[in-house]
Amino acid sequence: MRQSIPFELSKDKSFFDSLGDWIGDVLYDELPEKGLEMRDEQIFMAYQIESALREKSVLFAEAGVGTGKTIAYLLPSIAYARYTGKPALIACADETLIDQLVKEGGDIYKLQQLLDLKIDVRLAKSRDQYLCLKRYEEAEQFLDGDYLDEIAVSIPEGVYGSGKLEPYGQRSDYPNISDQEWSQVNYNAIQQCQVCDIRNRCGQTLHRQNYRESTDLIICSQDFYMEHIATKESRERESQTPLLPEVSMVVFDEGHLLEFAAQKAMTIKIQDYTIVKVLDRLMVDGVREKTLNLMEELQDGHELFFDQLRDDVIDSTEERKRIKKSDMLLKIGKRVISIVEQLFEEFVFESEMYIIPEYEIRMAEEFLEQYEEAMRIFIGNGDAVDWLEDTDGEETLVIMPHLITEVLSKKVFSKKIPFIFSSATLSIDKNFSYIAYSLGIKKFESFTVASPFDYEEVMGINIHKAAQEDKTAVVKQLLEDPQQTLILFKSKQSMDTFKKQLGDVAETIAFEGDRELSSIIRDFQNKKMQTICSYHLWEGLDLPEEALTRVIIFDLPFPPHDPLFDAKRSFADDPFDEVELPYMLLRIQQGMGRLIRTSNDHGTIELLLNEEEQQSIDAIKPVFAVEPTLIEE
Repeated sequence: MRQSIPFELSKDKSFFDSLGDWIGDVLYDELPEKGLEMRDEQIFMAYQIESALREKSVLFAEAGVGTGKTIAYLLPSIAYARYTGKPALIACADETLIDQLVKEGGDIYKLQQLLDLKIDVRLAKSRDQYLCLKRYEEAEQFLDGDYLDEIAVSIPEGVYGSGKLEPYGQRSDYPNISDQEWSQVNYNAIQQCQVCDIRNRCGQTLHRQNYRESTDLIICSQDFYMEHIATKESRERESQTPLLPEVSMVVFDEGHLLEFAAQKAMTIKIQDYTIVKVLDRLMVDGVREKTLNLMEELQDGHELFFDQLRDDVIDSTEERKRIKKSDMLLKIGKRVISIVEQLFEEFVFESEMYIIPEYEIRMAEEFLEQYEEAMRIFIGNGDAVDWLEDTDGEETLVIMPHLITEVLSKKVFSKKIPFIFSSATLSIDKNFSYIAYSLGIKKFESFTVASPFDYEEVMGINIHKAAQEDKTAVVKQLLEDPQQTLILFKSKQSMDTFKKQLGDVAETIAFEGDRELSSIIRDFQNKKMQTICSYHLWEGLDLPEEALTRVIIFDLPFPPHDPLFDAKRSFADDPFDEVELPYMLLRIQQGMGRLIRTSNDHGTIELLLNEEEQQSIDAIKPVFAVEPTLIEE
């Protein structure tokens, strides 16, 4: 049910003038009277957002830690949603931060309590965050594990019987299930929901119906927003509802990460064994011999393609590995495309015979259409960027067919709605050209306000000069002083190497990926553990006061030397100054920003630099809030 605007409108004033008055009343008077600190920086940011709503413009709102950015964008967003009759969308950095935004004691909770304001806020999580009943049923048949029993008791009676049906089956409902276990039962890209016979009882369907009815706020990850953008046209062509409804405005919280969400969404993937699984499901009794022979031929051709692909991969330690595309690889790829085309013709006959279940053949057709498209792009001579990586334990060929800047400019920022980027790190020395260029944004408004905190009083920064092989020993020594500690790594590989070097000590430390991340953060905040290691929590983590008193940055977060960033480097006149250094400096600022979140916070930043990394000290110093202390190890 649509709710009323939280202030009175009059004939004498426009909505935006009245919105400005209300923002002033709330931030100058109502909230301070009820115990919240009045912050000039927060008030300035809220008025700048009001101006962006009025002009329907793109706004880069860079505000330091402690400004109160969330409340600054929530107030105008809620009012604007009610004024336009469409919800405002808030796109967070990742799935973990969605839950943090709506947790009890968070900013939305505070506004509801202090302003007696009922806010209709609903979560729209990425599809892989939901249980897939089809995959769960398969897992029960072929896999073992206590996690399957845990899922079984959580499924409502109405799914398989006549009981009540309510939204269920999201990743955060299963905190003790590991990421690896979850990957066996969650939605994945080959599932074809539109032909699934139990889609109307699926948790994902129920959640989607729920969030589409929101009148105030829809909160999702940037990954899911970009998946919505990437699939919107194709879903509409197939008479499917887009993943997200039309919205009045978009706020990108931790907006500097949107580029990476876009890169992830705009890729096409070919996995090593997936096609084998898909085709095996079609090989049932009664299928015509010609069809069976083509499916077996395609499986063999695909296997040959991946064998040659492995031979053509340029060996490196990076997660994304370059491919040198030999003549043999391209020849096999062309042969595979030819087989797929023949198989499509045979599927026409098979569908008329009703031997293969409709769901299975539709799923295979959809999968093979994407497979053929990816193969054509890969063997073509266009501007696509491609690489080999490991995805959920399976070798995956990833293809990015278009420049992200072009896609974003056309499909996102051409819309006549306000876009607000909120972050403590959007610029390099108040210059927003790097992020604007990366996102294909040509016209924008921007501002920068500093943090209100006196960092000299509450924070220390120590730079440890240590050889790479000695860094783990330095961390062990630091951990002898028991404090609530976050250790940040530039990559999963770096974290895994550190974990191996720790030996038995690793058993006392929580590592990202061991189980669902938000549950690890919750236990860490409740001091059930003292140390958490992560390669994703450079931004968005908000643990006040004694919940976090030390951040260890294990290595400088330069971008990887992989095909994706190599493509960006190729377009730069000076790759280091235009790509590598800005990326690293933004990441460093975000990582250090995890420590001081409120006026009662305190602690130290411990930065570990090897000999090569020490050459960047002068470049890093301008982003330090206090003068660092150099320590020779």
